Amino acid sequence: MDSIELVDSFSEFKELKNIDKQTMQHVLEDVFRAMFKRKFNTDEHIDIIVNIDKGDVQIFLNKEIVDDGEVEDPNTEIAYSDAIKIEPDFEIGEEVTEEFRFSDFGRRNVLSLRQNLISRILELEKDHIYKKYKERVGEIMTGEVYQVWKKEILVMDDDGNELILPKSEQIPSDFFKKGESVRAVVSKVDMRNSTPVIILSRTAPEFLERLFELEVP
Repeated sequence: MDSIELVDSFSEFKELKNIDKQTMQHVLEDVFRAMFKRKFNTDEHIDIIVNIDKGDVQIFLNKEIVDDGEVEDPNTEIAYSDAIKIEPDFEIGEEVTEEFRFSDFGRRNVLSLRQNLISRILELEKDHIYKKYKERVGEIMTGEVYQVWKKEILVMDDDGNELILPKSEQIPSDFFKKGESVRAVVSKVDMRNSTPVIILSRTAPEFLERLFELEVP
């Protein structure tokens, strides 16, 4: 697993979860930077370039050139004799920029990085869904019945988000089967265990009001 595989997988994830490119880029940069800060105790000498479209991440370490034998931190400093092997014109006090090789990071660190990315993206997605439906409380929406249980119905919206239509919020004559279309009003939006729960209603006064608004010219 390398940096390209990481960005490729999360670029695809972004397309599925409706997270915009700029947000995705910031998430990647933040997670990479946090891991390097843990590794080096600082991230001030690191430049991270993320190109979502190409599925590419480049990380550069900027090291100060010091006299031979005076390197105290090899992550931020480089000996003069090593620097001039890269470029003969380098002088002490200048900076050398080296590209960080992901193979030097270790598979365990890469897997940890991947898990952190998944966690951050899921948090963003949950927050996105919560805010989206919080703003739609009182609005009518149409979804597809995905699962029918005794006490509630699971409804999927056009983006594949799960919504709940409790039995208590259904009209007595309602009878739904999987795959059918259902209209209801967004009644309530809660966060339970950091997961948004969207409750629909077909008995709330707002549902009848919205239906009249849709049907009456």
